Amino acid sequence: MRVVLGITGASGVIYGVRLAEELEKSGTEVTIIVSDAARKVLAAETPQAKFSRTLTEHDIESDVSSGSVKFDATVICPCSMKTLSAIANGFAYNLICRNADVALKEHRKLVLVVRETPLNAIHLENMLKLVKLGVTILPASPGFYHNPKTIDDLVNHVIGKVLDSLGVESNLFTRWGN
Repeated sequence: MRVVLGITGASGVIYGVRLAEELEKSGTEVTIIVSDAARKVLAAETPQAKFSRTLTEHDIESDVSSGSVKFDATVICPCSMKTLSAIANGFAYNLICRNADVALKEHRKLVLVVRETPLNAIHLENMLKLVKLGVTILPASPGFYHNPKTIDDLVNHVIGKVLDSLGVESNLFTRWGN
């Protein structure tokens, strides 16, 4: 399986970092694209985070900007409202948005891990527009039924849900009733 992971400038970049780690552990081929804003948030929130190789939002000549290149899914984690709006309105102004546009036009899995609160009507309308196109909107809203003890427990719950949406097995959180 090949997954494109876009990391945008929303707070909560730990979600993208953890998702990259878990996808790589699972043997999934991961192409990571980090926006300029995400680099700033990474430096502020997770300065210890390191990726083996990343693309920038400006690497528009990358293979994942083309529908002729095979990838199975795109996940944008976290997904800023700026990126959500661009995708919802077909504004493929950078590699992250272009890759999401390719996922849409090629009918591939697209998961947006939105990280914003509160939401306004524009955010919700953009999400509704994308859901009607088959996009999975997965808010970074951890559950509490598994009795989390640490921030890692909360992060793992959300990332476990993302992995579930991709069909990737994980044991990151205790499921209901277990």
